[in-house]
Amino acid sequence: MTKPAFTPADRFLLAGLLHLLPTDKLRHLMLLVRPDTILRRHRDLLRRHHAAASAPRGRGRPRTARSVRLLVLRLARENPSWGNRRIHGELAALGIKIAASTVWEILKAHGIDPSPERTATTWATFLRNQAGALLACDFFEVRTLTGARLYILAVIEHATRRIRILGVTAHPTGQWVTQLGRNLAMDLQDAGATARFLIRDRDAKFTATLDTI
Repeated sequence: MTKPAFTPADRFLLAGLLHLLPTDKLRHLMLLVRPDTILRRHRDLLRRHHAAASAPRGRGRPRTARSVRLLVLRLARENPSWGNRRIHGELAALGIKIAASTVWEILKAHGIDPSPERTATTWATFLRNQAGALLACDFFEVRTLTGARLYILAVIEHATRRIRILGVTAHPTGQWVTQLGRNLAMDLQDAGATARFLIRDRDAKFTATLDTI
């Protein structure tokens, strides 16, 4: 009698029927297959079944929705003092489920610093914010075609970079500078300027009266 050849499907079928077949049927089956072979195939069947059932359905966390990432970035940029914890809390109040660590990863990926760094004021930012209140003045000299030396008093408005030539004289004095300061104050008032501070050096011609004006 020729021994039958079992296909993989036959082996799994026999292994699956191990606990379902009556004892007398198993005795006839054992004439074709050794008992330890049936048991080995049964163990293999259970191992495959367990591996398929315990296989992970997906790796890692699901990707954060693009709309949520954009909202995180918007909140960070519009509220420089908010850290990832505060942004996470605001999102939770809106019913958006996202981990605080995910918020931090989104900010880091887009090069947004933590809130202490974002709220720190640089000199450039400070000067830009205060530019509307600042004026600076100084003298510079020129030579005429005849060689005469003239002194020019100029003022620059930091906000607009506009330079005002206040006056030209060969002999600047404190009284002359003070009068030019009065003229400047009236011009600025008429123009609706918001300048409040004048940057100057320690030249004696910049008198205390000029500072008051």
